[in-house]
Amino acid sequence: MTVPLFETLLRDQAIETLLGDAALARSMVTVEAALARVQGRLGVIPPAAAAAIDQACADFTPDLAGLRQGMAEAAVPVPALVKQLRARVAGDAADHVHWGATSQDIVDTALILQLRLVMEELTVRLDRLIAALAKFAEHERATLTIARTRGQQALPTSLGLKAAAWLTPLVRHRRRLAGLLPRVLMLQLGGAAGTLAAFGPRGLEVARALADELGLDLPPMPWHGQRDGLVELSGWLALITMSLGKLGQDVLLLAQNEVGELREAAGGGSSTMPHKANPIRAEALITLARRNATAQAGMLQAGLAAFERDGAAWQLEWATLPGMATATGAALALAEQLMSGLVVERPRIAANLAATRGLLLAEAASFALAPRLGRAKAEAAVRAACQALAAQPDAKLADILADRLGPLLDWAALCEPASYLGAADAMLDQVLSEAQAVLAGESASW
Repeated sequence: MTVPLFETLLRDQAIETLLGDAALARSMVTVEAALARVQGRLGVIPPAAAAAIDQACADFTPDLAGLRQGMAEAAVPVPALVKQLRARVAGDAADHVHWGATSQDIVDTALILQLRLVMEELTVRLDRLIAALAKFAEHERATLTIARTRGQQALPTSLGLKAAAWLTPLVRHRRRLAGLLPRVLMLQLGGAAGTLAAFGPRGLEVARALADELGLDLPPMPWHGQRDGLVELSGWLALITMSLGKLGQDVLLLAQNEVGELREAAGGGSSTMPHKANPIRAEALITLARRNATAQAGMLQAGLAAFERDGAAWQLEWATLPGMATATGAALALAEQLMSGLVVERPRIAANLAATRGLLLAEAASFALAPRLGRAKAEAAVRAACQALAAQPDAKLADILADRLGPLLDWAALCEPASYLGAADAMLDQVLSEAQAVLAGESASW
């Protein structure tokens, strides 16, 4: 179990509501009503019975306590739901409730209807976050900062390009939806063992009509033992939280007192240390990324469904997928909050750059010297200058190079961070262009 108090930052009420008991019950009733309608139109059940079932379902609210009791008895809520529906319909028409279907048809298709709403909500949030990150990246295009590799200072870069590294995977995740959703939003209708036998010769017609009725795609055969679509969806959820976790981790590290280049606008306080402002949203993003990464392993296990139906695998899926969707919703909301109040500490960034005393430009000096000295000698000369810099706390790398090598090059200009940004601006333009395109629904260029 989870402790609700501890979950406050990690939950998402809107997604939980879309996947909750009441939503599932309504969704199952929607499927039962649609099944009756198409069977009535095709003559699989009497049209009068179909009309009675459809009318009974229109304003029917299942008894959730009864469904929970039925779940405890049958390990699936559909038998209890069908019992309630038959009591509601009454008369001869009641015999035609749930005609030819099996419990998994109703539960799986109901879940897909719920997931469609969940994905619509997550897509809206993802689009907002893409827009916010693109705006931040553009705004910080000219903010020089330090690129760090393997935890160490490396070269100059721009804060805009650093933000582009948070944005770019989200653009790709948004693109992935176009291919992903048709493999997820599919009707499940197979009857007891996936052959549609109880529908007689019109089984495939019923399936096609029901898919159309519910606005779902129709697979070439029932997917009750093939869970790859849901596992792929869970992988997408894990990718979203992974990318947001990277954003959170970067912000957390850059917000350390010793670095101090970024800060959450509303940090969390300490119970005993008045000076603390903890990066609580950044921390939560990392937590949610790790949670979904762990849960994804569970979904892969749930995908190992034996034969035509596997109750144990099915239950593991129920225990895993809703939590992943909720975690993703929470992560998107937290990331949007984080970006809306992210404070850039420009004086500290400038001070950190100055504190390197030009060491970030050692590579630039090495490549500039190579045509004159040869690659190996140039690297050796610059390495020696870097080592000498440690013994001269008031000097800069340009000073040491000038002393050792004379006026071979314009050392001051060469050791200016803004002169060694390479294609940073051009790459940022490409990322922002693609972000704009994906928000406009245009096709991908990469």
